[in-house]
Amino acid sequence: MLKIGGIIVFVLMSCTSVAQKHVAEMGLILDNDLYTSTYNDKYYTNGFEIYYRFLNTPKSENIVKKITEFRIGQYIYNPQTIRAERIDYNDRPFAGVLFAEAGIHHFYSNESVLKLIAQVGFMGPNAFGQETQEFFHTTFGYKKVSGWQYQMHNALLVQAEVFYAKKLYTLNDKNTLDILAQAEVKLGTILNEITVGPVLRIGFKNLLPVSDSNLYDAALRYDQNYKDTSEFYFFISPKVNYQGYDATIEGSLFDDNSPVTFPLVPFRFQGEAGFKYRKNRWNLSYTFNYTSQEVDNIVNEGYYYGSIGIGYSLE
Repeated sequence: MLKIGGIIVFVLMSCTSVAQKHVAEMGLILDNDLYTSTYNDKYYTNGFEIYYRFLNTPKSENIVKKITEFRIGQYIYNPQTIRAERIDYNDRPFAGVLFAEAGIHHFYSNESVLKLIAQVGFMGPNAFGQETQEFFHTTFGYKKVSGWQYQMHNALLVQAEVFYAKKLYTLNDKNTLDILAQAEVKLGTILNEITVGPVLRIGFKNLLPVSDSNLYDAALRYDQNYKDTSEFYFFISPKVNYQGYDATIEGSLFDDNSPVTFPLVPFRFQGEAGFKYRKNRWNLSYTFNYTSQEVDNIVNEGYYYGSIGIGYSLE
């Protein structure tokens, strides 16, 4: 935990220094199954991301906004129960993932967005998943965790991601209902997958263009006049996901000696639904996430978790 805290402090200090030169936003994303149910504590069980993003000057007339983003984050996975002291209780491996990320986001005049992202980090004990989960449970009085001795072995994380989305239609005259399509490809040493699906936005006021909306993290403005802009909408996004490889389930590409591994269910359904709100410099969201069965055994099943996002635009 101290090592993770040191990394976070270093990143925050660096971002604060850079923020003095850019129109920027800093924020935090917290994932946990407790945000949906006090009884649900399995599979993808906890995660956090700290991000810093700032505006660049577009070099093309078709690009109306260009944003550079940096993130650090950690994801924690465990079996159906955190009391998995017996290896046969592990219907999904214990695993931690720790990463640093850099990305360039292009927002185009035709209301499309292209994100290019690179990640480096670790899976396994070097990701401190055990220490984080045990600290959390001890601090807040939750049940003792057992079973991390069966966690995935260390592996280097090197990932590349490409994300593309485009607005398809405005569905009513009041501009409070629209539909978009999106696709994402992830390739690397930990995760290889493709995800596609639509997004429906239902606005409580007029919807903003993709290049100004927080739907795809485009809340920053060149004029910094945030008092004139706000948004509040509900969104829902059903998606189809194809898993080619997941090291947190199958083990490392270069070391298959982890004590618990399973084959994948290649195709799965993923769903997101939630609210996004922005007013003045604040950027807030809550998302309910569901994923169908991803591990090929008779015990594993679908799971869900909640995600809370808090961002603030800087001077």
